[in-house]
Amino acid sequence: MSDKTLVCSDCGAEFVFTEGEQEFYAEKGFTNEPKRCPECRKQKKQQRRSNYND
Repeated sequence: MSDKTLVCSDCGAEFVFTEGEQEFYAEKGFTNEPKRCPECRKQKKQQRRSNYND
């Protein structure tokens, strides 16, 4: 396994899906690669939290 460069589906920026992250995903049983870069994932998580608290 080696690092992969992916493109964010939200902002279009390239980001690296590291070997360590890939191993973590495999351990958790996740079969899909991330679609969003870390910054967009963070924003999406905050958005969900604020909607939940309303």
